[in-house]
Amino acid sequence: MKTITQKKFEVDLLHGPILKAMIVFAVPLFFSGVFQQLYNTMDTVIIGHTLGDEALAAMGAAGAVYDLLVGFALGIGNGLAIVTARSFGSGDTDYLKRSVAASIVIGVGITAVITVAARLILYPFLEVLNTPAQIIDGAYAYISTITLFIGVMFAYNLCAGLLRAIGNSMMPLFFLILSSLLNIVLDLFLITQLAMGVQGAAVATVIAQGVSVLACLVYIGKKADILIPKRKHFVRDQELYREMLAQGFSMAVMSSIVHAGSAILQSGINSLGYLVIAGHVAARKLFMFLMMPYMAISQTVSTFVAQNYGAGQMGRIRKAVKHSYLCGAVLTVFITLFTMPLAPLMVRLLSGSSEAVVIENGALYLQVVAPCLMILALLNPSRFALQSIGNKILPIVSSVIELIGKYLFVAFLIPRFQYMAVIFCEPVIWFFMDLELLWAFWRNPQVCAGKLEERESAGEKN
Repeated sequence: MKTITQKKFEVDLLHGPILKAMIVFAVPLFFSGVFQQLYNTMDTVIIGHTLGDEALAAMGAAGAVYDLLVGFALGIGNGLAIVTARSFGSGDTDYLKRSVAASIVIGVGITAVITVAARLILYPFLEVLNTPAQIIDGAYAYISTITLFIGVMFAYNLCAGLLRAIGNSMMPLFFLILSSLLNIVLDLFLITQLAMGVQGAAVATVIAQGVSVLACLVYIGKKADILIPKRKHFVRDQELYREMLAQGFSMAVMSSIVHAGSAILQSGINSLGYLVIAGHVAARKLFMFLMMPYMAISQTVSTFVAQNYGAGQMGRIRKAVKHSYLCGAVLTVFITLFTMPLAPLMVRLLSGSSEAVVIENGALYLQVVAPCLMILALLNPSRFALQSIGNKILPIVSSVIELIGKYLFVAFLIPRFQYMAVIFCEPVIWFFMDLELLWAFWRNPQVCAGKLEERESAGEKN
């Protein structure tokens, strides 16, 4: 196996203690997730405190559509980065550069298609989702501005994903901190000073992420030249493009199905009135913060597994996934103990609302879902690991389970049990997804083949 020299800020995931390397790689990912979430959360705080519940609900109603469209583009980017991580693990620099070149070509094409499609379907889609009449114009103003510049978001996530593929999770964090602070300043200026309403929050997000893209490109040009393809690397390689499109579309389809399910669920929530929507928006923003450490672990598993799969080290892959489960269990205990008493206060502070419905519903959502995060601690690492070893179908099956489950809740349970059904919807569905994914990963022939290697290296410190 060839090796590529590690540079500053690049974590060696191919050799040495596994748990230590995973933690060092995951910590910047966690803080990246926190600052990424600050983009939308600061929008929520500023809009909720300055424009009121109706404007907050408008942004929330647009969220499911935004996630569906943007999630597809980001899924493509993450899938492309997996191929780059595998080539890094195998030590094949030429193939790595060709994968980067292919990522650029594919990315430009995909974002162009999504940008045009979004202009055609956004408003009708909001109507299909039963968005209340008093908030639909605000929701459209927000989502149409975001999707018009989806190429900026794709570019940042691709750049960050490529840096992480070579073991560098620190520099994307630095750039994200800078742009997050800029986003807060722009939010305050555009919303409170220029009175741009929810559209101002969207403009602030786009500008701030544009700064992230420029920072990433400058850094890659100066410090990560392994990611800079030359003209010869743009020559079309049919086999490479087929693999990258298959990997990228696998993750994109999975992401789209997940977000389609969220859009269906949002339609059920929209039918409960704007105060319920506002409470759910605040709770989901807080929930996404609780999710950050789990997503950091899952993204670490994705890169770790992809690199070690390229290096043919299945034993290390088995150990890494087990470590991720253990970390998730510890996190769930701490998060549950923290969330239970503080949920009402957190919802009140985030939403700026004094309405009992907003605060009580949001708090109950957090208190029920927090202990159920253990289900996700098993689900996401297993799904990401499957994708990173090249399994393109079974992770999609788990997303189909989620889509069907959310449809059943919206069609039969939410009309009867109202917001209580919304609260229990995802934890119940996660459980059934876990059954499929755990079986799929641990029964995978390649993973099973790594059992002997795992036993042989049992004396290695983890």
